[in-house]
Amino acid sequence: MIELAVRSGMPRMTARVHVDLLLSENGRRTAAELTRRLKVSPASVSVAVNFLVDQGFVRRERDPQRRRDIYVVDDDAWYRSVVISARQTLESARAALAGADTVGLDDPAGQRMARAGAFLERVTLDMLESANRWRNLLT
Repeated sequence: MIELAVRSGMPRMTARVHVDLLLSENGRRTAAELTRRLKVSPASVSVAVNFLVDQGFVRRERDPQRRRDIYVVDDDAWYRSVVISARQTLESARAALAGADTVGLDDPAGQRMARAGAFLERVTLDMLESANRWRNLLT
């Protein structure tokens, strides 16, 4: 699983943290637990977790009794990740469409940008629609 994530572009340490959380019994670990289990520095875990949170794979919960964060992979993580990725791609699509308008559709570069933007926008909107339609499979 780690190698697949790395081949997909995820940094190796991030993939290790993600897989460790996925394989944990309850999908929850503290930074100290991740550091101890993976035999890495707290800074490495922090960087990895921040990436995973930004991408929607993991969420943070605060343990009010111990004043520390708990990192959680829950059933909704895959949905959140797809939505975050789709929103980022949609931004790229709309930037390409805006670039096409600026360059002009009479220019070959403008035509390429318009085609790319339209494609990315349609595929991304389809992906968001599909994620919403099939979200109930996660619960």
